[in-house]
Amino acid sequence: MNDMVIEAENLTKVYRMGEVDVQALCGVSMQVKRGEAIAIMGPSGSGKSTLMNILGCLDRPTGGSYMLDGEKVSGLNDDQLASIRNRKIGFVFQSFNLLQRTSALANVELPLSYSSQGNDGYKRAEEALKAVGLEKRMKHRPAELSGGEQQRVAIARALVNDPAILMADEPTGNLDSKAGQEIMNILLSLNRERNTTLIIITHDPKIGEQTQRIIHIQDGSIEANPL
Repeated sequence: MNDMVIEAENLTKVYRMGEVDVQALCGVSMQVKRGEAIAIMGPSGSGKSTLMNILGCLDRPTGGSYMLDGEKVSGLNDDQLASIRNRKIGFVFQSFNLLQRTSALANVELPLSYSSQGNDGYKRAEEALKAVGLEKRMKHRPAELSGGEQQRVAIARALVNDPAILMADEPTGNLDSKAGQEIMNILLSLNRERNTTLIIITHDPKIGEQTQRIIHIQDGSIEANPL
């Protein structure tokens, strides 16, 4: 098995804005080892969201190559990207993105309906919720849960397909400091115990410094790590 779960080489991304081409990524190259926990940090407009979208198979680069868990994905079409995204990546977003009218358990089961792993979906969803400490809140709807509990449901949903990568975009951004740290503890524990590769996109240095490595991005390029 390849030790590298992410191998990106000279990634570029150009957006057409009217008559002007905007270079969002300018030749980004990076590698992430299997089981590593990293943070991608940079100010608004730095290109970190564009990079996340490409690494997460939500978008395609204009140029360069990208290998995800041994598969070349930089040239795939939308349907192929959706398939590999569902199999290889679990997403956790700042705004939770839960279905409000369904239970925590049903929210966690949802990704399994798009995969071939749905036969034991109820059991897998239960196990994922237990992994984040919500075994007593499975039947509750999001409105009956605190912000921290809702984010735990989102983490369980991201885990249910046993992804190679857990990608968290500002996962503590809508939480107070105590709940935010609890979410970080859960993410880092899952990284250690399951060897799930963890990529966190964050503005917060206190979040970034808890990971094994920080990748700084500025003006579409990765900066050399500061001394």
